[in-house]
Amino acid sequence: MSAWLEPVLIAVVLSNLALTGLSSLGTCVRVMALQGMLLGLVTAGVNREGLSAHLLVLIIGTVTIKGLLFPRLLQRSVREAGIRQEVEPFVGFAPSLILGTLALPLAIWITGRLPRVQPAIPWLLVPTAFHAILVGLLLIVSRRKAVTQVLGYLAMENGIFIFGVGLARQATLLVEMGILLDVFVAVFVMGIAIFHISREFDHMDTDQLSLLKE
Repeated sequence: MSAWLEPVLIAVVLSNLALTGLSSLGTCVRVMALQGMLLGLVTAGVNREGLSAHLLVLIIGTVTIKGLLFPRLLQRSVREAGIRQEVEPFVGFAPSLILGTLALPLAIWITGRLPRVQPAIPWLLVPTAFHAILVGLLLIVSRRKAVTQVLGYLAMENGIFIFGVGLARQATLLVEMGILLDVFVAVFVMGIAIFHISREFDHMDTDQLSLLKE
């Protein structure tokens, strides 16, 4: 287990908090790109058997898809839609930041209720995973812009990824890469939806879709 893994996990938590307090969509996408890079380090740090071809492929796939490809797709969506900021979210940025901060002790409490099946893993790994999931859910339900909701979905999936990488050591490379492929398809479809929403309605406020009539 790498000694630098816990600082990386703390950086993931801080990136989650940044997503709750930032209004600039471009900055949020860059934060998500940084988080994708950090997940590559997490994948390397939880490994105890040394570098292998399996691990190397997973790290490269994680960094490429989560740290480079997804942010590039989202940046393109933001640029083509011409929307630069999240305006008037359902929950304000300061309350969102407070809720995101409170989500960390909640994640630690949830972790404490679980059986300790892997004593060798860092104590912060599972709380970090749950914190990312909670922050992702918060972004999905509290933001109006489709891009920010996609970022929430990615944050939630990153939490699931951290949990799986740390605990599901028996998963094969095929299963792990299959998960990444599923997420890639989901984000690709979301990017197309964002583009069409912006083109048809001149905005990305998903709550306005409720006004549509048959």
